[in-house]
Amino acid sequence: MTRYPRYMRGYGATPPDAAWPNGARVAVQFVLNYEEGGENCVLHGDAASEAFLSDIPGAAQWPGQRHWNMESIYEYGARAGFWRLHKLFTSVKIPVTIYGVATALARAPEQVRAMQEAGWEIASHGLKWVEHKDMPEAEERAAIAEAMRLHEEVTGEAPRGWYTGRCSENTVRLVAETGGFDYISDTYDDDLPYWREYGDRDQLIIPYTLEANDMRFATAPGWVTGQDFFTYLKDAFDVLYEEGRAGAPKMMSIGLHCRLIGRPGKIKGLMQFIDYIQGFEGVWTPRRIDIAKHWAEHHPHQRYARPSQMDRETFVAYYGGIFEHSAWIAERAFDRELGPAHDTAIGLHSALARVFRIASEDERRGVLVAHPDLAGKLASAGRLTEESTSEQASAGLDMLTDAERARFTQLNTDYVAKHGFPFIIAVRDHNKQGILNAFERRINNDSATEFAEACKQVERIAELRLADLLP
Repeated sequence: MTRYPRYMRGYGATPPDAAWPNGARVAVQFVLNYEEGGENCVLHGDAASEAFLSDIPGAAQWPGQRHWNMESIYEYGARAGFWRLHKLFTSVKIPVTIYGVATALARAPEQVRAMQEAGWEIASHGLKWVEHKDMPEAEERAAIAEAMRLHEEVTGEAPRGWYTGRCSENTVRLVAETGGFDYISDTYDDDLPYWREYGDRDQLIIPYTLEANDMRFATAPGWVTGQDFFTYLKDAFDVLYEEGRAGAPKMMSIGLHCRLIGRPGKIKGLMQFIDYIQGFEGVWTPRRIDIAKHWAEHHPHQRYARPSQMDRETFVAYYGGIFEHSAWIAERAFDRELGPAHDTAIGLHSALARVFRIASEDERRGVLVAHPDLAGKLASAGRLTEESTSEQASAGLDMLTDAERARFTQLNTDYVAKHGFPFIIAVRDHNKQGILNAFERRINNDSATEFAEACKQVERIAELRLADLLP
């Protein structure tokens, strides 16, 4: 049994209406990462200096040594950049979410006080601003717990949001398992929040961004001037605003760093962007925690039995009859690669139909033969499956006149005699007369053509049946 954990579908073609407060067309959410004092540094007990997200070209870690230039660049973020950004956002009365590295916050009492007095949310950005990809699971779990403990000690409140950034494949699960967070942001996979299930925990995910992010001042390809940053943010906003005007409101995350956008030559673009969006009606600029509370209230998670999480017996019990009297299709599908993308009607139909399509001709013919005649003897005797009974009734085939019944009986007899299997049609796509017309037309096809058409109809019947069971 293979299970593929990545979820490539998302909301699909019909995302939910975010229903932002006051009918806002877009939620623009600013994140300020506070990492200064939590980065790699031998003074912090790390093996080497920092090398990530600075203005030093080609920076590399210095094992066992302090990197004086790197340290001073991070210190600029704390000493000057933070206060420039604090002045900007408080002057325009836009609250931000701080992604605060716990050890950095502990070294910044005045900055923490300023965050709190401004009414900003302080979410957790982990214990230290270091790489987690190679951390053993137990070590990372302990680091998460210590980050939560230290954060509350420093700020007086437990963090309600989490973003690691330099995370491992275990990070989101481990954070969710604490049960302590209204949201986690260690994904970049959507323009809207969504829910994930971890055991009994329904965890809200609010995706973040690495592209509408000033980190690209320190990466290639990236921004060179503040105007580059402004242009990109404006273009993103314009697209999202138009989508919101068309009835599909989204969320725009913007990532900032004190030591990057806090420089005077870079912040001008951010100032221009804030001026720009303030010229529009219907723009909500919340903290991340405000989005989390809104989503939990207006879009609470709803659990259902997910095919990719079932054991074999349950899976076959649920879906063994989707292809008429052919449980072997569900059995084979269960043994193939299933994942979250197959937990919908379209997804599971794909998995089952693929098994049917590659089956031998004799196996597929067996599926056709398993279907009952339309308005035939089994229907009269009440011996159809529940699904077939409902489907035939939907087209009025259980309410035939004597003449209609006689005509169907004759057509059934002639069709089977010619083609060797019953006439099959997705009756829910037709009314009684449409079915009869198709019957009279298709009976004249050659058997190869009719076999192919019957197989298509079998797949369509399966699709309609799954739509009754899955979203």
